[in-house]
Amino acid sequence: MIPTELILLAVAVLLTIGVAASKASSRTGIPALLLFLGIGVLAGAEGPGQIYLDNPGLVQFVGVVALTLILFSGGLDTAWSHVRPVLWSGLRLANLGVMVSAGVMAAAAMVALGFSPLEGILLGAIVSSTDAAAVFSVLRARGVNLRGKLEPLIEFESGSNDPIAVFLTISATSLLTQPDANPLILIPAFLWQMIFGAAAGYGMGRFMSWSINKVRLGQEGLYPVMMLGLVLLTYSLTATLGGNGFLAAYIAGIVLNGQKFVHKRSLMRFHDGMAWLMQITMFITLGLQVFPSELPVVITEGLLLSAALIFVARPVSVFIALIGSGFNIREKLLVSWVGLRGAVPIVLATFPQLAGVPQADTIFNVIFFVVVTSVLLQGTTITPIAQWLGLRDDRHVDFHYPHEFAPQVSARSQLMELRVPAGAIGEGRTILELHLPPGVLIVAIDRSGESVAPNGTTILEAGDKVLVLADREVLPTVRHAIQTPKADLQEQAAP
Repeated sequence: MIPTELILLAVAVLLTIGVAASKASSRTGIPALLLFLGIGVLAGAEGPGQIYLDNPGLVQFVGVVALTLILFSGGLDTAWSHVRPVLWSGLRLANLGVMVSAGVMAAAAMVALGFSPLEGILLGAIVSSTDAAAVFSVLRARGVNLRGKLEPLIEFESGSNDPIAVFLTISATSLLTQPDANPLILIPAFLWQMIFGAAAGYGMGRFMSWSINKVRLGQEGLYPVMMLGLVLLTYSLTATLGGNGFLAAYIAGIVLNGQKFVHKRSLMRFHDGMAWLMQITMFITLGLQVFPSELPVVITEGLLLSAALIFVARPVSVFIALIGSGFNIREKLLVSWVGLRGAVPIVLATFPQLAGVPQADTIFNVIFFVVVTSVLLQGTTITPIAQWLGLRDDRHVDFHYPHEFAPQVSARSQLMELRVPAGAIGEGRTILELHLPPGVLIVAIDRSGESVAPNGTTILEAGDKVLVLADREVLPTVRHAIQTPKADLQEQAAP
């Protein structure tokens, strides 16, 4: 048995190297996810690290947990106002686009690998969806700054197309292991997964906001723990009831983004860090599962299928899915090029391995080639391709403030000090319960000569001096919410 300290040493070294790789990525232009994968391969049984890992079940478990948290973090960082204009185009890409791509890749696998039609569909399903971790990492970390609705469309597609890819993969695997099964029974199962997954995600997103605001925990550090538990509950409960947990986690994040809840900035910062941890963990774990000596056997087929995916399947699926969407040819070409594959196909490739599908090992090795090629070729050239197509917006580059300093006010704002009178409606209420207008910032609270750091759960007391920063137009509303006597409200409410 390996000593605990050696296991911890290996984990610490791999995580530290992974963080260093992300820094190197910004300097070299090589996507960080590819570096994470390379670290895993080098640390594996056939690399200098000599860590033996041949456990598809463990890889699948790590991948599912990581993808759940990455998708939730991506949704939490996505405003519904950005998603709404591209909703239907994104849904067509995420569903029709995946099915078209899977069909094209099935035909390519039958030609290149001699697969049967069902085996080809299995490989096509596994590789058909774009990867949220790869897309979020490349677009956001490298500041591509695409024009118009392109960036929300690509991000929404990557976050919402995993469910159908998972469904197609599991269905094809089941049909290969149970040839007598009726394929028609899969249709109602698919509809239930999508509908229930979306509904569960919306409901859990609202429940998260409500519960975080109502449960007043004594320590701020408990809120991230509570949020983490709710995210995992969203996936596991949805999946247990037959819905799609990945879709539920992503939608829950989007819904939560539009809600007001306490410690919002710190919780967003926590999940941003958690997403990076999951990306590093997932890709290193996937790299450990790869045995380089098995790859040369399928290198030719892997490269052929990579070319088929990048230059045929993805463009065909995008152009078909976006018919009548209003996007022009240049925009469709860019969407085609940003069809990054990453951890999702490798995680999905573990499903046929665990089910004992005869061609499972070949599929896993081919998928590895496809992922490496996609991230290396497409991930490193998105910026120049966007520039060449004239779709980069260098004039309006948004500066992404860290979460602890996210400005909420405009240049028209001014400071105002308000004292909380005894018997006012603000007395005894938390800042969140005041329902202040958007953009209002409670800068500080002076309580009997001592400064109180305000947050959403801070309860105002009589005599508090509240320093408010807000637009001039809403200052009367803020004053009313804090200083109006409760008796006046009672008189107004009386018949």
